[in-house]
Amino acid sequence: MPSDSLKHYLHLHLIVFIWGFTAILGALISLEALPLVWFRMLFAIGFIAVYIYFKKLPLRITLKMMLQFLLAGLIIALHWFTFFHAIKISNVSITLACLSTGALFASLLEPILYGKKIVFYEVVFGLLVVIGLYIIFYVEIQYFWGIVTALTSAFLSALFTVINSKLVKSCDATVISFYELCGGVLFFTLFLLGTQSFSTTFFKLTASDLTYLLVLSSVCTAYAFIASTSLMKFLSPYTVMLTINLEPIYGIILAVLLFEDKEKMSFQFYLGALIIVITVVLNAILKSRKKSLT
Repeated sequence: MPSDSLKHYLHLHLIVFIWGFTAILGALISLEALPLVWFRMLFAIGFIAVYIYFKKLPLRITLKMMLQFLLAGLIIALHWFTFFHAIKISNVSITLACLSTGALFASLLEPILYGKKIVFYEVVFGLLVVIGLYIIFYVEIQYFWGIVTALTSAFLSALFTVINSKLVKSCDATVISFYELCGGVLFFTLFLLGTQSFSTTFFKLTASDLTYLLVLSSVCTAYAFIASTSLMKFLSPYTVMLTINLEPIYGIILAVLLFEDKEKMSFQFYLGALIIVITVVLNAILKSRKKSLT
């Protein structure tokens, strides 16, 4: 029988694998990015609301906290929109390779938002990521707008993570997630109403799209979030950070296996992606060692 620590570690790998599968679902769903994200958030709110009800978690918070959570929800909604839009206009491999730059964007945002000192090795890693991105841009120029959109998604992901790292200290993580998803749905609903995008056609989902959306919102959103939060009680931040950085690798391997020719890229692309992933992993290792020494 595996030990409890091994069970938690394997559970974490399952969650990271699920996050990698999110991009696959985005490619399989025929909806455009905006309705896809709107339905994803709406369904996820329902699943998390059921969880909150059975766990009897209190939802009462201050007005200031609610506004902060709603605005953070707009950021994560825009991150998901640009993420899925990048998949639609390029492919899964391009999107995930660029999305892995999010950790280094976070390293740049923390000094700007919270006055943290700039670290020399983070600057070096940033230059290595630029080299990796240059190689990808150079050989996959036909995906220019997909790459730009994916990098925008990575920046928004980093911005959300940095902001949320402060917000999560003020309230239960599941409750925060609930309000943030509500914020995303609220802002996107206002936009869709303003552009008169709601129609009977908007709400007509094919059986396959509905199935994929339910998996995306329940397993890849509600379940993965709640499970990853609970695992933080049993695994070190170092283990969690290092394992999460495997997400683009899992996603790219899945994409190549499932979509074959559409996802097969040049050798130079994989070289650039490998430079980015290795840099992000090294950044996680150094950060964890630095924290363990303080």
